[in-house]
Amino acid sequence: MSAPTAVPPTMRAALLDGAEPRLKLTRIATPTPQAGEALVRVTACGVCHTDLHVMRGEVAFPRPAVLGHEISGTVVAFGAGTTDLRGLSAGSRVVGSFIMPCGECAACRRGRDDLCSEFFQKNRLRGTLYDGSSRLRMPDGSFLAMYSMGGLAEYSVVPVTALAPFGSEVDEESACIVGCAGLTAYGAVFRTARLERGEAVAIIGVGGVGSSLIQLCRAAGAAEVIAVDIADDKLERARALGATHTVNSLVEDPVVAVKDRTGGGVDVAFEALGRPATFTQASAMLGDGGRMVAIGIAAGRATAEIEITPLVRRGQSIAGSFGGRTREDLPRVIELVENGGFVPGDLITRRFTLDEADAAYQALARGEINGRAIVTMAAAG
Repeated sequence: MSAPTAVPPTMRAALLDGAEPRLKLTRIATPTPQAGEALVRVTACGVCHTDLHVMRGEVAFPRPAVLGHEISGTVVAFGAGTTDLRGLSAGSRVVGSFIMPCGECAACRRGRDDLCSEFFQKNRLRGTLYDGSSRLRMPDGSFLAMYSMGGLAEYSVVPVTALAPFGSEVDEESACIVGCAGLTAYGAVFRTARLERGEAVAIIGVGGVGSSLIQLCRAAGAAEVIAVDIADDKLERARALGATHTVNSLVEDPVVAVKDRTGGGVDVAFEALGRPATFTQASAMLGDGGRMVAIGIAAGRATAEIEITPLVRRGQSIAGSFGGRTREDLPRVIELVENGGFVPGDLITRRFTLDEADAAYQALARGEINGRAIVTMAAAG
């Protein structure tokens, strides 16, 4: 590994350890990248509900672990033997994607980074990178799992396939949410829904990903963007982000409200919560030929009921969308940021320091985060 910038031997990281859904700040060894990987000095890391699912045990993942899967930062060094730098160099300001494609499996070879088998089998199930080992260690040298790149730390090892550079005009802290909220929304809007100009959409759940969907649906030319949630403050913010109409589903039946507004149903309904009730609602909001895109990760083995006949007779469809195709789409999201079509800073409503990482997720669990929160490393010593 070449090291043009001095790297400290240890760093601080927020660890998930034990049965409780809590994070504790711990000093561990700074990781060393291997071939095909970069060491990134983390600037900021997004606070995402998927991490909260892991903390609560609703998504199986080994412990102890470092969570955090959407980062921004600066490349410090590359692992020995890294030949394809993908246009990066030491000092590059980068975003790290939560989907870290291996680049070599059958899915990656056909361009489906979002279906990378190595990522799901080794990282998402075992907490390792693609040689079967983690780059992180507990203070005693024992195994420490990585959820994606383990971004809730001062330094992170990331496969170069999961990194994309951005220009000096982009705010480095805000850019972190491009790697999950932005990439997830981009994949849903442009890949899965194939949203066309002039279409009407409904977005159920306008948290971090849902808020990103609003901006990207407008960037794609949606004529109507109907935001559905149970919190008036979130709906007010949705309007500020570009939603043309809002529905509080505690006050009125969201399916009836959406169908009344559109004269029969939307062209695309995005479900961003992963809950059985909202999944069913999203499918019922579709008009003729409508497409439902499921984005939200559900707890455990949750299932939802779907009425079959309208799906068949009216030519509707339901598709899952985990995220964009990292190597192609992450640079496209960054281009939208640079052109003003996607503004991450408008989605960020709270900022926490690394010392406050646990407080950030407890606030998220209590429903206190309107939009997206981030954890910054600026105050870390």
